Amino acid sequence: MVTVTTWTGREIRALRQAKRMSLVTFAEHIGVSERMVSKWEARGASITPRPVNQSAFDSSLSLSPPDVRDRFAALLAALPAAHGERADSPGPDRNHHTGTGALMARVPEGFFLSGPGDDPVWLDEFWIDVYPVTNAAYFTFTTATGHPAPRHWNGPEPPAELADHPVVWVTWDDARTYATWTGRTLPTAPQWEKAARGPAGATYPWGNTDSVGKCNVRESAIGQTTPVHRFHSGTSPYGVYDLCGNVWEWLASPTAPGRYELKGSAFTSPFARAAPSAFNDADHTMRDDDTGFRCATVSPDTFANAVSAKEYPPRSE
Repeated sequence: MVTVTTWTGREIRALRQAKRMSLVTFAEHIGVSERMVSKWEARGASITPRPVNQSAFDSSLSLSPPDVRDRFAALLAALPAAHGERADSPGPDRNHHTGTGALMARVPEGFFLSGPGDDPVWLDEFWIDVYPVTNAAYFTFTTATGHPAPRHWNGPEPPAELADHPVVWVTWDDARTYATWTGRTLPTAPQWEKAARGPAGATYPWGNTDSVGKCNVRESAIGQTTPVHRFHSGTSPYGVYDLCGNVWEWLASPTAPGRYELKGSAFTSPFARAAPSAFNDADHTMRDDDTGFRCATVSPDTFANAVSAKEYPPRSE
């Protein structure tokens, strides 16, 4: 059985997800307030609960049935970075794409729960962008290829204040052309959904609780795109950002001739549409101010540990 030497917010979140409990139910189970559980999970590896709570987590795990312990082990294995590492540190589960510098996360092979019916689906290992493609990254592409710039840019260049926001006003054809130029593809719908829900099939990237504060949707009242690295507490079990809210994302999966799936919802969409299992599609020529994309690949050979180029400016912690 998997054991935990010291519980931090990372392991606490994994345990709650493995037990498939809401914040309220889990807090009652451990004997603390919902606010305390939220604080632990939000601070991740930087917080260590008191010894009395450490004992409560040890007991909860040891008394859990085998299926819960198995899910907990899988969630721990999927955590993207070890204690003390930056979220963008290279390693066995994340690395920078050689050509673009885009940070990508490894999603191991295995089953995951897919769709509204939580059907088990097997996927081979793949890698997916940690962040949606930004205006800054797309500018590199348009400069190198002469591809038309999106309509919201100031001529051929994106506004400086939007450099680390997801690129929008792109069609499916634009997104596929960019992905092909980088030697990658758009993710399939199953790949995208597994990256968002994890092996345990959580309702949202962060778990099973409805939480508008963890993403950029209509109820957030932000009214525009946000930097791709803003919502730290809304990341998936693989450390992938913005899989709920900010922008809809084009996928490789066709639904009819000339139509392709979209997932994730956007700042213009109600939270009710944000669940990664939800379905949406559009014609390949559709473009809007709330639609972007990210890339995926099945080949680890496209990575290198030492890549200086970044697709977004460093953020202050």
